[in-house]
Amino acid sequence: MAVRQRATIGDVAARAGVGVGTVSRVLNGSRNVSEDTRERVLRTMCDLDYRPNRRARALSTGRTQNVAVMAPFATEPSVVERLRGISRVLQGSDYDLTLLDVATADQRDRQYRAVAAGDRFDALLAISLTPTDDDVKRLARAGLPTVLLDCDHPDLPRVVIDDVRGGMLATRHLLQLGHRRIAFMGEDADERFRFTASARRREGCELALEAYGLALEAPYVRVGPRGRAATHRLTDELLALPERPSAIVTSSDTQALGVLEAASSSGVRIPQDLSVVGFDDLDVAAYVGLTTVRQPLHASGETAARLLLERVGQTLGDPVRKVLELEVVPRRTTTVAGA
Repeated sequence: MAVRQRATIGDVAARAGVGVGTVSRVLNGSRNVSEDTRERVLRTMCDLDYRPNRRARALSTGRTQNVAVMAPFATEPSVVERLRGISRVLQGSDYDLTLLDVATADQRDRQYRAVAAGDRFDALLAISLTPTDDDVKRLARAGLPTVLLDCDHPDLPRVVIDDVRGGMLATRHLLQLGHRRIAFMGEDADERFRFTASARRREGCELALEAYGLALEAPYVRVGPRGRAATHRLTDELLALPERPSAIVTSSDTQALGVLEAASSSGVRIPQDLSVVGFDDLDVAAYVGLTTVRQPLHASGETAARLLLERVGQTLGDPVRKVLELEVVPRRTTTVAGA
């Protein structure tokens, strides 16, 4: 059986009765083509099942048809959810995604320099990795469209949440249930990575308590590195206090799950003895009945990817800041104090 030959740009031009240059202009979105001609060329492409050769198109347009997505700890559940949203949008575009996984602060710095200095990508989307002022200047000099997700810089477009408000929402939920001995558990501040979410969520917790005439007492604050063992240790320390907390606000669902595990090991009942609130609303949160602050992880990836595609091949544009909504999702890990 004869193999059907793939249609070429010449085949499209001949069938549509136009020159190859006109087909190329249609492919590149040029305005120098009449609407009638554009429609005729597009119909012909569809009839012939024509698919542009990406290498040839890259040579003619000067673009790589590839965007870089730089992310820390790419297997973390919250990062995975954002990547799913980004991938969904890019799959419907002409662009491939190259993931640059960052595990150390030095690697983060090298990746920013390499992306700005090279010509491998048409754009950059950075997740949770705030660029320095020097990074931003290098990206601007390179003319590389850049969008930030879950991190902030005044000179770049970004998609973020209000972490302070998120901490307030979590704490206010507990206060409204009558809790007054509220603890906060977060992650160590890592200035090299420029992560700020945990510290800002703690700030929100403090503000909510202050509104009730209370304070976040030092013994009720625990911060530590990522990981199950560290979370277990921090929970044990809180539960060993002479007046242990009746509730804990955590900076992530991952930490909250660790708290639940440690409490169970200590014979502490959830939520009768201890209420727990997470942050993110990962898929697993619903399965275990975790009360949490929901942020739109998947949707944030989609929003950032669309923002990036709008800027590819354009001037850098205004540094728009899109703030996504948060909400508390009450489930089985919180209840009225003393219930």
